[in-house]
Amino acid sequence: MDISSLRQAVFAHSIDDFETLALEVFHFQSEHCKVYQTYLDHLHTDRAKIKHVKDIPYLPIEFFKYFNIQSGDFTPSIYFESSSTTGTGVSKHLLDDEQWYIHACTSSFNFAFGDYTDYCHLALLPSYLERSHSSLVYQVNHFIQNSKYPQSAFFLNDKDKLYETLLANEVNQIPTMFWGVSFALLDFIEQYQLNLKHTTVLETGGMKGRRKEMTREELHAVLMNGLGVTGISGEYGMTELMSQAYSLKNGIYKCPDQMSISIREINDPLSNGLVNRIGAVNVIDLANIHSCSFIATSDLGKVYTDGSFEILGRLDYSDTRGCNLLVV
Repeated sequence: MDISSLRQAVFAHSIDDFETLALEVFHFQSEHCKVYQTYLDHLHTDRAKIKHVKDIPYLPIEFFKYFNIQSGDFTPSIYFESSSTTGTGVSKHLLDDEQWYIHACTSSFNFAFGDYTDYCHLALLPSYLERSHSSLVYQVNHFIQNSKYPQSAFFLNDKDKLYETLLANEVNQIPTMFWGVSFALLDFIEQYQLNLKHTTVLETGGMKGRRKEMTREELHAVLMNGLGVTGISGEYGMTELMSQAYSLKNGIYKCPDQMSISIREINDPLSNGLVNRIGAVNVIDLANIHSCSFIATSDLGKVYTDGSFEILGRLDYSDTRGCNLLVV
């Protein structure tokens, strides 16, 4: 397939043909992504012999820090950068078409929660708003701009206004998506107590050194108590991915159709397919058609037999990241 055919197929495929399409994407990227091609050559990978997804090598996510990862020859229309809380450099993801990212992130959200335009989106994401080229800010800004509710907004320092908007939405029974980075949500509930019935709290991760790290269970228990909700939702996404997975509660994530998670042995980067065991997370994101769809992350996780998964922490040699900084 050429790039145009692959683009059309990514959001048209069914789960049944995920492997077929993933192999098509692999063979395209192994030929047209120079960095990935070089990496495969160093592994002495015979690309013609890759017939199953389980045999595809995953590109270490750190490569996004040091190289421009792109499939094909294009001038980026936009790029996203990760945070650099430890001074170890930033990852950069080059996009051929920003509308492609919008398609990926909206389809991911809609898969988990239904039509994003049906929610009032209130966002408390100070650390992301304070830097440019954040994929999360770009995503949420699109949701805010296209929501049917004009009160949708970012809230940087005006927590009083956020509190008043949440209360008004509750009174008017407006379905609300309350996006928040972990430390900012904790700061918020130290000032305000709520009993939210029509609001989904979506925690995006990230203490960013602002507070003591907590387990997911500890963090969510505190937030549930302060916000009066029965569960906390979460987003698993990153600069290097076009798509996102979401958990509705309890930290169990599910992938949209164009995305898949697998687990490798921590000490064997070429292993894959562990089920019900903790290991390092590999991601296939077919929406990464213009970069690399096969990424070996530095996250620790566990995949269950139904394909759902948990994120349990970070490999201890990896740098601190902005999303899902939760310890095992």
